[in-house]
Amino acid sequence: MKHYSVREKYTEKAKKPLAEFHPLLIDLLLARGVTTREQADIFLKPDYIRDMHDPFLLKDMKKAVERILKAIDEKEKIIIYSDYDHDGVPGAVILHDFFKKIGYQNFENYIPHRHEEGFGFHKEAVKEFAKNGVKLVITIDCGIADVVATACAEDLGINVIITDHHLVPTPAPSALVIINPKQTDCQYPEKMLCGSGVIFKVVQALALSLSTFDFRHTTISPIPMGWEKWLLDMAGIATLSDMVPLVGENRALAYYGLAVLRKSPRVGLQALLNVTKIDQRYVSEDDIGFMIAPRINAASRMGIPYDAFKLFATTDLTEAGALATHLDAKNTERKGVVAGMVKDIKKHVSQRYGDEVSPKLIVMGNPDWRPALLGLIASNIVEAFSCPVFLWGREAEAEGILKGSCRSYGSMHMLDLMHATPVGTFLQFGGHAFAAGFSFAQEKVHLLEESLLAGLSQIKQSDKSEIIAVDAELEIDHVSWTTYREVEKLAPFGTGNPKPLFIFKNVLIKNIKVFGKQKNHLEIGFENSTGKSVKAIGFFMTADTWGKELVSGEFIDLVATFEKSHFRNFPELRLRVVDVLRNK
Repeated sequence: MKHYSVREKYTEKAKKPLAEFHPLLIDLLLARGVTTREQADIFLKPDYIRDMHDPFLLKDMKKAVERILKAIDEKEKIIIYSDYDHDGVPGAVILHDFFKKIGYQNFENYIPHRHEEGFGFHKEAVKEFAKNGVKLVITIDCGIADVVATACAEDLGINVIITDHHLVPTPAPSALVIINPKQTDCQYPEKMLCGSGVIFKVVQALALSLSTFDFRHTTISPIPMGWEKWLLDMAGIATLSDMVPLVGENRALAYYGLAVLRKSPRVGLQALLNVTKIDQRYVSEDDIGFMIAPRINAASRMGIPYDAFKLFATTDLTEAGALATHLDAKNTERKGVVAGMVKDIKKHVSQRYGDEVSPKLIVMGNPDWRPALLGLIASNIVEAFSCPVFLWGREAEAEGILKGSCRSYGSMHMLDLMHATPVGTFLQFGGHAFAAGFSFAQEKVHLLEESLLAGLSQIKQSDKSEIIAVDAELEIDHVSWTTYREVEKLAPFGTGNPKPLFIFKNVLIKNIKVFGKQKNHLEIGFENSTGKSVKAIGFFMTADTWGKELVSGEFIDLVATFEKSHFRNFPELRLRVVDVLRNK
């Protein structure tokens, strides 16, 4: 169950260094660990030169750059091998665009098929590369765990440069070069770059080195100083959608990424924004998280990962329009499949657990379920039943092996839980604390729930009540452009810098509407002391989302964030509903 707690008020002593700012902004800065004027200036005013670190501080960057430029000079066949998600695909575009800009043609982009190959750098692909005369593979957002495939490549005469941001295993792959800030002996200041952030640093280093490298066998096209900043649109998409903390260099990547996105000449991006009815001039982090990234991911989930790459890499207007429409349709298809599966799973869970309000955990699966969709579905089931959820399915080619996704509830750590299960429960598992993936032998399918319950009994469990910090209690009269402008100074928002959350207590509902083609979005109307209307929008919410149906004339406590809408080119200030609490 969720509980909301307004942050304790800060002392006048704590506020004093920030006294020049608006009182609300002071509280919001302090809540984010910004306690001095100097820290505030850095946080509120990202600066590209100040905040972006020297790419050569990354361990072995010089060696990687020299090997790539040598391959270019000798016209070697290069493979850009990237992951298929919202981090890997933009990263693939970044390096692709750099090669195209300097006029290098002897390279190909390779993106593994999510269902047929799965995540990572694969030995079977390496063998095909060798047959085709490939001499260098550069991975993006993958490879750091793929010891076997890397060794195979080196045995076949292919050098591998791994660029990744995931944790480095022991032993690490025997690649020619590993560029990963999480290496223990890497002195790079920003450890939490996403995969596209890492490859952007590689391109930065390459751009800096072009004029000093001794090209003997080929001629490259010169690029203007700072041209690589145009690639920040892709780095920004990945940084904002890959749940890396938006502080330090990542904040700069996100901030300037949005700036470039708003004026990017990339025809595929423009086509996608047109299809999704987003005004490019006002692209926000919400647009990336809710509209752009899901369509990139939908491509791989629906078996067409290369189409997402082509959309952003193409320079052909006709192709861009067709691909944008195609990806949008695939995303709609994906949503339909997910909605059907969610409905089916909820029905089975209710039948299985009966009137038990919240089971300890939910474990369900079906060999016909597509593993690529299960993370989305698990998140939905967690919301419905307030407990950790494990869902499994089977890839078409994976005989005897089942794969799945799990999502946490409250503070339950998924990796700790799986580590605590009996030895041999899983073949593999990994991911993040609150969202992870796993695989196990089909013969153990009937033991999975029992093993997880055994693991659950071994780890310390916290109270299932989720306590969420609210930044401030406001009145409906505070919903103004003045307040919004103070909140907006903290943008872009995301992991490590969440949107400020506010609670409006005992507010009177003036009216309730539903909108959207399927009437599946909610608008709650309020009125301030001057009689001006204030609206709160809840996407994919209904009047009975919180149990008993909301009605006009009812007093509620509203938990919400501020947002600015540009629907039909008209700027509108409104609230975005997070939760509704009923007055008792």
